Amino acid sequence: MKNKHLLSIKDLSIKDINKILLSAEKILKQKKTSKLNKFSNKNIINLFFEDSTRTLTSFELAAKQLGAGVINMSVATSSIKKGESLIDTAMTLNAMNPDILIVRHNMSGVPYLLSEKVRCSVINAGDGSNEHPTQALLDALTIKINKKRISGLEVAILGDVLHSRVARSNIYLLKKLGAKIRVIAPPTLLPSNIEGLGIKTFKNLEKGLEGVDIIMVLRIQKERMTGTYVPSEKEFFRFWGLDRKKLELAKKNALVMHPGPINRGIEIDSDVADDIGRSLILEQVKLGVAIRMAVIKELTS
Repeated sequence: MKNKHLLSIKDLSIKDINKILLSAEKILKQKKTSKLNKFSNKNIINLFFEDSTRTLTSFELAAKQLGAGVINMSVATSSIKKGESLIDTAMTLNAMNPDILIVRHNMSGVPYLLSEKVRCSVINAGDGSNEHPTQALLDALTIKINKKRISGLEVAILGDVLHSRVARSNIYLLKKLGAKIRVIAPPTLLPSNIEGLGIKTFKNLEKGLEGVDIIMVLRIQKERMTGTYVPSEKEFFRFWGLDRKKLELAKKNALVMHPGPINRGIEIDSDVADDIGRSLILEQVKLGVAIRMAVIKELTS
């Protein structure tokens, strides 16, 4: 990779993306062996200002599988709680000479700011409603493995697009790889400038799902909502939640994805989420470790 950091999918070339995907596929084919000695002198810090299960755990597993040292910094018990500024925290961590700082924050742009203050590489593990690059990379890998291609596929992103960093990163990445993207959401959950990204928008779920190969369901992000965006959870599921009947509107072999965590009975029905023949949700979690191993390898090589 030509970049020192992974802050945005927009910074990655198609060559960079394909290199990461290929590296992750090679990792998946390898048998689990002892930790790799060449990473034993690498140190990685997970700095998460937001709660996380999948992303934090998979980054930790990825680093440990490579043989790197990893520290999960607890913001709740750090000096930030004593009033230390974000910049002072970054400078303190920088003095410890880590190789990679992995950052998740509820404000857009924080990883970019930190990347200008530290000597190490910075990975954006999610910043506000902006981007989540490694999630998009693992989603692309999931699609590639299960559909054998990405170019030409019809991909529908369904739900709370307005607050979703996953949606933005996936739009940037999948478009680069030749997929046709459409977003499906009520008007209150559609960004005003979303069509400027060169995608189709649907405010009718039935029409939006016609002929799609992949349905990427998004979580309703209540923690980012400052007003009323939907009448009620029950009404949202009735009109916008993915159930078996609505799934039948897509192609017969259409597959379902979700970045997690799932709000069952709100954006997706359990019958669909747990269907091992149609749902790729658990496979996304599995492939997340391989993708993050590949990213760490690229940034430390």
